[in-house]
Amino acid sequence: MQILENGSVTSPRGFTAAAVAAEIKYTGRTDLAIVYSKVPAQAAAVYTLNRFKAAPLRETEENISNGVAQAIVVNSGIANAGMGAEGMRLAREMSDCAAEALDIAKDDVIVASTGVIGMPLPMDRVKAGVQKAAKALYPDGGHDAAKAIMTTDTVCKEMAVQLRIDGKLVTIGAMAKGSGMIHPNMATMLGFITTDVNIDNKALQAAFKANIDDSFNMVSVDGDTSTTDMVAILANGQAGNTLLTEGSPDFPAFKQALREICIEMAQKIAGDGEGATKLVECTVTGAATKEDARLAAKAIIASSLVKTAIYGNDANWGRIACAAGYSGAQFDPDKVNIFIGDVQVAQNGMGLEFDEAKATETLKQKKVNILVKFNIGTEEATAWGCDLTYDYVSINADYRS
Repeated sequence: MQILENGSVTSPRGFTAAAVAAEIKYTGRTDLAIVYSKVPAQAAAVYTLNRFKAAPLRETEENISNGVAQAIVVNSGIANAGMGAEGMRLAREMSDCAAEALDIAKDDVIVASTGVIGMPLPMDRVKAGVQKAAKALYPDGGHDAAKAIMTTDTVCKEMAVQLRIDGKLVTIGAMAKGSGMIHPNMATMLGFITTDVNIDNKALQAAFKANIDDSFNMVSVDGDTSTTDMVAILANGQAGNTLLTEGSPDFPAFKQALREICIEMAQKIAGDGEGATKLVECTVTGAATKEDARLAAKAIIASSLVKTAIYGNDANWGRIACAAGYSGAQFDPDKVNIFIGDVQVAQNGMGLEFDEAKATETLKQKKVNILVKFNIGTEEATAWGCDLTYDYVSINADYRS
């Protein structure tokens, strides 16, 4: 697998994109994007577990229930959540408008919105933006699209990778947004993945959903699971490989490449947490079950006390142990070892004398690694988060205004 320089969601064959400034909420910046496949594509998506699910997600669920889509239309600024029947009507209008502008089937559109909850979409501006974007699609439009879906994000999140499948060059591209309201079980996180691989829908679903559990569902910034979270994938078959199924010899290679891009995008989201100064990676090893490892890793990176200690460069291993203890994971506390970077701070559930200065320097790095060894099994899991800073409070104190 090779990472493409300047790769984007339009790096795979047959995909184009465009972004426009529709002034849905923001002025002076793009806020609406379309990603388009020249042919109908196999489609799959996963959605937030928040019961207050936004209208665009419900519209998308219905549209791609047949496993096919050809376009993605997404706006930033207003989430179209908490709007009841009116929200559903607006989501349908947005979807229908995109289908008409692109001359594709009405149920072949993935629609998404992100931003403030409880505000109606200004459909005159949305429709004008959709029509303008549909006419501006171009093969290098992926970067523009990734910028347009940002809200409080400080960096554009995109990438692409290539690998050989059946002797053919296959490309996978991705873009994502997410900075706040990020927590495991689909975190205002949006992710869109495109690929030109020729794959059947059952195999696409299997590869996609398995990898989501180890990537986007292992991210936490602030403990809030949003109403608008969604990650979707389109596979248009333009690479020309023999149809990929779960039984194909090259299926594991595709699944692994998709895993790598999902994990990288998840890390980009965690590292760009609102007000964050550091990416935090926590790995739990030696667990009895995969679920135990996941529970503990997610609890540790989601802990406000752990996050603030990391912000303050304080090697307070007790907060890490505490979070593992209430996570619901099953383990023997008397067998647990804890490391911050390569500094061991606890052994057999008890604190060690360690080099505080070295631990402090480790915590000052842009990426902080925490390793927790349960020492009772062979399963492991990794989760990603960030530190909790004064700026997080400042950003969210006046987000709506």
